[in-house]
Amino acid sequence: MSGVRVGVVGVGALGQHHARIYADLAGVRLVGVYDTDEARAREVARRHSVPVFERLDDLLEEVEAVSLAVPTVDHHALGRTLLGAGKHVLVEKPLTRTLLEADELIGLAATQGSVLQVGHVERFNPAFSLLRSAVRAPRFVEVHRLSAFSMRSLDIDVVLDLMIHDLDLVLALDASEPEQVDAVGVPVLSSRPDIANARLRFASGLIANLTASRVSTERVRKFRVFAPRTYVSADLAAREAQVYRLEGEASAPEIRIERVSAPEQEPLRLELEAFVRAVGEGSAPAVSGADGRRALALALTILERVGDQSSGPPQ
Repeated sequence: MSGVRVGVVGVGALGQHHARIYADLAGVRLVGVYDTDEARAREVARRHSVPVFERLDDLLEEVEAVSLAVPTVDHHALGRTLLGAGKHVLVEKPLTRTLLEADELIGLAATQGSVLQVGHVERFNPAFSLLRSAVRAPRFVEVHRLSAFSMRSLDIDVVLDLMIHDLDLVLALDASEPEQVDAVGVPVLSSRPDIANARLRFASGLIANLTASRVSTERVRKFRVFAPRTYVSADLAAREAQVYRLEGEASAPEIRIERVSAPEQEPLRLELEAFVRAVGEGSAPAVSGADGRRALALALTILERVGDQSSGPPQ
């Protein structure tokens, strides 16, 4: 068997899909899986006819690259182990819990010459790809990401769980730094904020208004961008987008509409293909550790603002 030898560490709600895709991906050999929940690991491994590794070190002896899909609290320690062993790593978002942890993983990857890609999967959504190519100099962004409550990812809040997806997308659209960050958020069904809103002002003049909730009765993934003479509405869940352009002269304006839909293109598959390609070519990852750190830094700033708001005025 040939191809990039890959393993999956953590085969829960998301990691199981990494294993599924790797098992079917051209140019890849899924070597096996590892999870502290051995029964879960056996179940996923059985689906794809690959071994379960009872020890992480044993898996690392057999692979070149690893998908790390464990709770965020374990990203730093396990990421350090994987990178320290000279492996290429795709770590699910958020990169880590703190910027110091992020900096250590980024530095270790550079020292080892390893690919470190961060799993901001929406970068690979066909709807966002169209949006990004259609908009120049965005001036206003409106985002809603709503989900029903789940027991998954309760080790982090809604900003690091859901909003960080859209923070990464906004940062991919605008290279300038945020100069003003205002945010509110409240816990509802957990001890951490479950719904939050952030309003960002960038040095470029871009304003972004983002809402994320994990206590909704419906699933919404809407990303809208307004720019001079252009409006784009992307439904990231449906993987479709509509582009409205104002054309012609003021005396005879015309609105041209472009609609694109690509529901069959699975963003996670495109993400893993990009990771394997970077490993095979020795090229830079599509979403680097630095990208992941930038999104994390903004998310942590938002959480600071949420904390300031929730603490209330001095008594």
